[in-house]
Amino acid sequence: MRAHSAGNADLKPGKAEDYSFLNNQMAGVKLKTNKYFPNINLKTFYMITKLPGLPDIVDNSQTTFRALINALSYPGKQQQINVKLTPPSDLNIACAAACLTMLDLETKVWLSSDFNQDVKAWLLFHAGCNFTENPNLADFAVIKNINNIPKLTNFHHGTAEEPEKSTTLFVQGLDLESGNKVILTGPGILGETTISIPNLPEFFWSEWETNVKNHPLGIDIFFFAKNTVIGLPRTTKIEEGCRF
Repeated sequence: MRAHSAGNADLKPGKAEDYSFLNNQMAGVKLKTNKYFPNINLKTFYMITKLPGLPDIVDNSQTTFRALINALSYPGKQQQINVKLTPPSDLNIACAAACLTMLDLETKVWLSSDFNQDVKAWLLFHAGCNFTENPNLADFAVIKNINNIPKLTNFHHGTAEEPEKSTTLFVQGLDLESGNKVILTGPGILGETTISIPNLPEFFWSEWETNVKNHPLGIDIFFFAKNTVIGLPRTTKIEEGCRF
């Protein structure tokens, strides 16, 4: 996984020149806004850019990256992402921090259609990532609501030569504790552990079982709520008959 570093980390707030680089790069910005936001003008885009990114890019991206690694290393165990961040309203803090840490110029991102356009503009400005309307082509898929997760077969599961090139899902929820309990086993879990993620679609766990059987191919999922993340790597199994 790649940590993203922004090139404008040295800008100091409150100075007249804070956004002067926009004027210097206006041609590039205009091209991207025309491509991705045909109905948004530069003035609106300029306003969106005033929603700041990570305040301490190096430290915040390192701590967020560590939380994501720990989430996959210890499946089902909640990890905290404690950064000061003011993302667009459709993104919670943990998911927004993960996006700014993992997305960069080389990543293709699929956004669920229920996001407001300011999310795409914010990610474009702070991460410089590319967007695709085809989830099967995405390196990362960001899903606004946990109950609207598409079927896992819609995403890229990697190849035999490059299983790591699969799509990673970032999924948002209101909480990660009020759902039915599911028992997990596998690497990183001592014996077994339980999770209680609410509002998952009915098909999710049956598709997840297929995902596990296809290892080393498959997708990995991060679930985010507020400043918390839970990881579900493709190696994590659910105990048969233990969903209650």
